Amino acid sequence: MELVPLAQTSCGSSTCPGVFEAPDGSVVVQGYVVPAPRTADEVPDGEARVQIPRDLLIRAARSLPDWDGR
Repeated sequence: MELVPLAQTSCGSSTCPGVFEAPDGSVVVQGYVVPAPRTADEVPDGEARVQIPRDLLIRAARSLPDWDGR
């Protein structure tokens, strides 16, 4: 699956947090795995909670086309 970068942090390597668009139009987030507290809802197999910088999410959202095509 080829991912198109929407926004990435500049940490000097390819392992930095980032937000990408998948070929089907869905969004893939790469970040640091957040350990679940004991009281948190269980995360299903195949899913993970990840943490990314807030400004990265904002930049990624701004790079997506508007629903009306603008």
